[in-house]
Amino acid sequence: MSWESTETYYREINEGIKHNLGGLHSAKICLYSVDFDEIEKLQHADDWDAAAMVLADGARKIEAGGADFLIICTNTMHRVACEIEQAISIPLLHIADATAHKLKDDNITRVGLLGTRFTMEHNFYKSRITELFGIEVLVPEPDERTMLHAIIYDELCLGKIENTSRQQCLEIISRLFARGAQAVVLGCTEIALLISQDHTSIPLYDTTVIHAKQAVSYALKD
Repeated sequence: MSWESTETYYREINEGIKHNLGGLHSAKICLYSVDFDEIEKLQHADDWDAAAMVLADGARKIEAGGADFLIICTNTMHRVACEIEQAISIPLLHIADATAHKLKDDNITRVGLLGTRFTMEHNFYKSRITELFGIEVLVPEPDERTMLHAIIYDELCLGKIENTSRQQCLEIISRLFARGAQAVVLGCTEIALLISQDHTSIPLYDTTVIHAKQAVSYALKD
């Protein structure tokens, strides 16, 4: 939800369109950017109904703007994906589905998940990957989840990139791998601002890039 990762989506989608169509082509995008401070307060107040209303309103405006489909540029707010789908008539491309399809293509059956505390602890994300795609999902230990949550909200969403935080995240990734994860999903669109495949030999799946590529493919499918 922060503009820090929205920038990545915007770049990835436009680069994908240009790569496929060439020349001066760029993506036709109707972007609704929320005030993340408002969303963050609702998240931590556990008022998901109110958060859903904010996003549903934005989704309706995107549909009214002529969009053919919708993507929610965040993992955590897929917590209210069903409510958003009910508010619109255009398709919603779910970030967990896009990621799970990529994992299945690569024969990954057990994966570690990094994200906000909401994504790691609530079932809307983990259960969807397990129940619909048969992939086991491992999450960090409770103290590690607290640490990751703080890094995301107190640093990455504010544009702060700290080497000590990167090292802490890499250690968590290593421990997930030691527990049997074949790969690790960067299940927060801001985490990829801190960690990339260059930092570890353990396979990483960047949900931001995967979701953006799915959006490009869907936009060009006709």
